[in-house]
Amino acid sequence: MPNISERAIEMPQSPIRKLAPLANAAAARGVKVYHLNIGQPDLHTPEQGLEALRHLERPILEYSPSQGLESYRKKLVDYYHSYNIQLTPDDIIITSGGSEAVLFAFLSCLNPGDEIIVPEPAYANYMAFAIAAGACIRTIPTTIEEGFALPAIEKFEALINEHTRALLICNPNNPTGYLYTREEMNQIRDLVQKHDLFLFSDEVYREFIYADTPYISACHLEGIEQNVVLIDSVSKRYSECGIRIGALITKNEAVHTAVMKFCQARLSPPLLGQIVAEASIDTPQSYMQEMYEEYVERRNCLIEGLNRIPGVYSPVPMGAFYTMARLPIDDAERFCAWCLSDFDYEGETIMMAPAAGFYTTPGAGRNEVRIAYVLKKEDLQRALFVLNKALDAYPGRIR
Repeated sequence: MPNISERAIEMPQSPIRKLAPLANAAAARGVKVYHLNIGQPDLHTPEQGLEALRHLERPILEYSPSQGLESYRKKLVDYYHSYNIQLTPDDIIITSGGSEAVLFAFLSCLNPGDEIIVPEPAYANYMAFAIAAGACIRTIPTTIEEGFALPAIEKFEALINEHTRALLICNPNNPTGYLYTREEMNQIRDLVQKHDLFLFSDEVYREFIYADTPYISACHLEGIEQNVVLIDSVSKRYSECGIRIGALITKNEAVHTAVMKFCQARLSPPLLGQIVAEASIDTPQSYMQEMYEEYVERRNCLIEGLNRIPGVYSPVPMGAFYTMARLPIDDAERFCAWCLSDFDYEGETIMMAPAAGFYTTPGAGRNEVRIAYVLKKEDLQRALFVLNKALDAYPGRIR
């Protein structure tokens, strides 16, 4: 029997989905599982997008242009303008979700052996896409004690060598919910400029910012316009994860040309998804405001509830809809699996993402979990109650 590739062996499992078989088995036993493990919003998709799908009148569901529908890209220009990001339609390439945008950015900008510096914990699939591109992720640890703030810039400098090609940030951050300040973004800009690096900036959570400070996009940073590759997606802001529509944005013509080669090889992004996403840009502000207020309440409910449980600590996230929580346990992966396979309280249990999968440093995040607050407040409150009961019953609890 032939062997699979080394690349496939190195590819990590998703910490978000790896426990899914245990969750499915729990559900099959009749246990209700509160899914806190994955960023799947439960809010309804905007009616504008659903109406476009219901009333689709096309005789042929054809290929779209490899770069994406021009009408959609033109409407996106207005959307980004509302965030003071000045673009043309030709700066925007529509992708099959934000994930494809990350992969195409890596494939277009990095050679095998090149290194990307990423603050950790970080979205686990960055590592997977780096492996697919033959590149290497070099991480700089952030800490829960400091709220996952950007480390001192000297720590970045210490990692830079002849193989360093790029920095990657997620702002607001998945998995920590951290929001980079103007000062931190300026430090990143100066480092990128000094060493002539690419700056990959994943900004899919810009609608979910809970701080009084303004949102600073990588596209707002002066002097590195040719270095920035922005990653975006409609999955979260319109609760449209399933239509698989993202975007890669760059003003660098060489990068744009390179990305387009990969876009042409995969033919086109999803036609139906683009139709839904284009219509969703007309979503009224009232929907966006209600969504925002709902997530603020959910965040407050979750963080206050977590920090009331003895031995549990979570900093207050300033963006996205995730938090990292430290639990009084021996091993988060063991605990999360145990919750699904060996525990229930009154027929209910919880599913969380073990945080170690968001780190590359061995041993880091061993007693931490990522929790997505994408459930209604009543379910979050019940999930917190069940979590407390699980911690009381867990054999590996640290007293």
